[in-house]
Amino acid sequence: MAELKDRIATETVEALKAGEKVRVSTLRLLTSAIRNREIEVGRELSEDEVLEIAAKEAKKRRESIEAYGAAGRQDLVDKESAELEVLQVYLPEQLSDTDIDAIVDEAIAATGATGPGEMGKVMSAVMAKAKGKADGKVIQERVKAKLGA
Repeated sequence: MAELKDRIATETVEALKAGEKVRVSTLRLLTSAIRNREIEVGRELSEDEVLEIAAKEAKKRRESIEAYGAAGRQDLVDKESAELEVLQVYLPEQLSDTDIDAIVDEAIAATGATGPGEMGKVMSAVMAKAKGKADGKVIQERVKAKLGA
């Protein structure tokens, strides 16, 4: 069984005993997403796959925060922010802007990309290295800026 999955289960029980409602509900949603994926693929997930699901759940929260913020729904922004805070604990440390720029420069050099038309090649190279450690939107903005798109 994946170590991270065990940790999530243990921390769900701890949160339940401590009466931390937001943490309990967020961890249950994460556990449910993991279980659903396991059913889908017909096997137990690896550590990386569990991390991928946690990252996907965190991304959903970030997008919701953005949407609710634009709609002026501070109550929902607060709720999603609290859930995102719980999920952050399970994600790998995020790359700094400097690290992202270095990876983008390296990918541009490796692919020989010279313009915006080759953005796809660069993005796939960068995402392979930065998987789960940086937001795809941030990476896309950096690649666009470097390729002059």
